[in-house]
Amino acid sequence: MDLFEISGILLTAAAIGSYVNDRWLKLPASIGLMLLAMGAGFAGLLLEAAGLVDIAPIEHFLAGIDFSKTVFHGMLSFLLFAGASQIDVADLRSAKLPVAITATVSTFLSTLFIGAAFFLLARAMGFPQVNFLFALLFGAILSPTDPIAVIGIIKKMHAPKAIETKIAGESLFNDGVAIVFYLTILELIEGGTAPTFLGATELLLQEAGGGLLIGAAIGWVARKMLASIDSYPSELLITLSVASGGYLLAEKLQVSAPIAMVVAGILIGNRGHDSLTSKKREHIDSFWELVDEILNAVLFMLIGLEMMVLKIDAHLAFMAALCIPIALFARFLSIAIPVRLMRPFYSFQRGTTLVMTWGGLRGALSIAMVLALSSPGAKGLFLPCVYFVAVFSIAVQGMTFSRLLKKCGMA
Repeated sequence: MDLFEISGILLTAAAIGSYVNDRWLKLPASIGLMLLAMGAGFAGLLLEAAGLVDIAPIEHFLAGIDFSKTVFHGMLSFLLFAGASQIDVADLRSAKLPVAITATVSTFLSTLFIGAAFFLLARAMGFPQVNFLFALLFGAILSPTDPIAVIGIIKKMHAPKAIETKIAGESLFNDGVAIVFYLTILELIEGGTAPTFLGATELLLQEAGGGLLIGAAIGWVARKMLASIDSYPSELLITLSVASGGYLLAEKLQVSAPIAMVVAGILIGNRGHDSLTSKKREHIDSFWELVDEILNAVLFMLIGLEMMVLKIDAHLAFMAALCIPIALFARFLSIAIPVRLMRPFYSFQRGTTLVMTWGGLRGALSIAMVLALSSPGAKGLFLPCVYFVAVFSIAVQGMTFSRLLKKCGMA
């Protein structure tokens, strides 16, 4: 099955799901589409068990989709650029301390907490092959909050600007930090040269620092180009080239392409429009909002449908369910500790730790990181656990976030 056929089927499924959700369910699009896809998948499994249908063709179709490649080398560049272009630079500047600390320190702490808890859980559940390094790898995979899930849901919840900026800003930047931890732990597991602190720091500077520089350069050049012309089609092509060509360039230079897209999106979205009329600005913003909505619809539909090819037994399902409170508690501790230490230097609203904990959604990025693993054993164990956490995060946390905001007096 070629790319056109796969795209056509997914877009059609997303369109039908969107219609059903908008017509009857009235849920946020990302949540509604994922739940509909999961419901359809569960119904298919039940009908197959009863001998009424054969879902093998659907399973074959889903198995033919490289989820990791689809996310990392397809959707991610456009989704990050679209999300970052909606972040206000002034708001981000005012929250630079908590965003920087939570994107780095909190991600590191979460990796340790989740890794330690998962190691103990795996041993207790009868998986002695999980050593502490593998457990830390799981922690690195599950620690970053997913900017795709966060921005797609949080922005529709009418959260206070300060909280929205902290959560969205952290989600946009912490993936680069998590990838450094992920690669470092993989290097240790695969028996290569043991990474030193200096080596890990160099990798962090190369990935995150290089991504910042490349993104700033691309954004600056694109902004100059936008300021020198007055043609809507050309302006649109420039932004598209940044989101696609810029991502490819960052990858070729071996720096963090996601961070590069975030920085470029922030620069163009907030300053690149200075020379545009309000009508032109509205056209470009509307286009990227539409791209964001379409890609999110397809992505969350795909996440829901992945349940049909997720083969797990009751024992592993129970373990995966226990990973949900582990991820939540680790997230709470990793936010609470830095927030407490930052209070002398930064004023936080009451309930910030609880809101940032519940608003730290996991999603497609964590699933894609698992699927990128070369070890079938680690992949088979990690994937159900990550999938359960991601589904709970998007469906339960996403649906109840607005209630939490009201309870904390923030809505």
